[in-house]
Amino acid sequence: MAITVSKPSHEDFHNEDSEYLAKRTLKSGSAGWLLLAGLGVSYVISGDYAGWNNGLAHGGFGGLLIAGIVIAGMYLAMVLGMAEMSSALPAAGGGYTFARRALGPWGGFATGTAILIEYSIAPAAIATFIGGYVESLGLFGITDGWWVYLAVYAIFIGIHLTGAGEALKAMFVITAIALVGLVVFAVSAWGLFDADNLTDIPVDTSAVGASSFLPFGVFGIWAAVPFAIWFFLAVEGVPLAAEEAREPEKNVPRGIRISMLLLIVTGAGVLFLATGALGAEALSTSGNPLVQALGDAGAAKAVNYIGLAGLVASFFSIMYAYSRQTFALSRAGYLPTGLSVTNSRKAPVLALIVPGIVGFVLSLTGEGAMLLNMAVLGAAVSYVLMMVSHIVLRRREPDMPRPYRTPGGIVTTSFALVIAVGAVIATFLVDVTAAMWTVAAFAAFMAYFGLYSRHHLVANSPDEEFAVLAKAEEELE
Repeated sequence: MAITVSKPSHEDFHNEDSEYLAKRTLKSGSAGWLLLAGLGVSYVISGDYAGWNNGLAHGGFGGLLIAGIVIAGMYLAMVLGMAEMSSALPAAGGGYTFARRALGPWGGFATGTAILIEYSIAPAAIATFIGGYVESLGLFGITDGWWVYLAVYAIFIGIHLTGAGEALKAMFVITAIALVGLVVFAVSAWGLFDADNLTDIPVDTSAVGASSFLPFGVFGIWAAVPFAIWFFLAVEGVPLAAEEAREPEKNVPRGIRISMLLLIVTGAGVLFLATGALGAEALSTSGNPLVQALGDAGAAKAVNYIGLAGLVASFFSIMYAYSRQTFALSRAGYLPTGLSVTNSRKAPVLALIVPGIVGFVLSLTGEGAMLLNMAVLGAAVSYVLMMVSHIVLRRREPDMPRPYRTPGGIVTTSFALVIAVGAVIATFLVDVTAAMWTVAAFAAFMAYFGLYSRHHLVANSPDEEFAVLAKAEEELE
């Protein structure tokens, strides 16, 4: 094995042989743009069924609406930037690959870590919501959620181990069912809509700028930001499927843009219709907002069961995302290399199982709201780093081949960057405990990199090769 040392950044790289990489390959050509768009929607669809409504308790309808518009703008700008980077750097590392090229090993690992925290913790939060649904529906006589958490992790890890193509097709079907549920809800809620219900939260007269539209004042907009993120959280994970996509330079950008536009429609629909049907005050504390909004309507029971499919879709797809992020970081040596070994179906076995065990343990806390806020902070940090990466690459490598180019260039991603910084700060306003736990986890990962893994990086892994080639070209110039 040849050893090389990168003197400027003091990281140690080495080349692995062909056998090492052969044991760490994914199945290419498993997904076209339609499955990728379905993947983007499935990451997020559970956010339409539960979680977002708690933002009403912090900002009221007006605060959550304004926060939602701003966050939708941020995500749209961000995915346009990511579409460009994924077309230029199509690898399984997604945001880590982009940041590695732009910001070096430390920046790449920091971005990958933030993404991994998001994708490892979000399924744990969703598992608690699934447990709540199963108990409320009286399914299987289960009264203790941990059996549900164990079952969903075990079943869906098993499905993912059969291969990406099979898993993505199963996920697409579940997501389609969840979308049908949202249509059924919208049709039923339309007849119950009353505009007065949108602003029925008592006004806090001591808050600056308070009104019936903003019952908690202007500050409520900021406090509602983490909940507005739940409408779109994890859609940025589509590029993680780049190595398994057909013509990734075309299909990944197309898939992520289509999924984002569809999610804007579904998010706006549930915000207006659910709040208008039940009332902002009652909805703000609901664990099952769409069903409660329908009340005694005949469709309520159907939406309740289909809502479970929505939660399952997001759980299933984010599990795919955490496995690919773990796989990419492991293959390049940032995490233990055993995590990236794939089976005969080209599925990364331990990259699916190990984060799954961690998520299951976290789900046992039953603290779904806290886990959600931890995932949101990890996501927001990654957004900051990815937008910085886009700006740096545009400035430093203007001639890098880009099959897709972001409309507006760095102006677009600079807007996303500013909002993402605000989102990071907002997460501390909502739940300081959750934020500090996330910071502690992030610090532990970075300490591992600083003390150990930065001295064992694999130079010829696909994600690292993008950066190595760029460095070589720079030195030749």
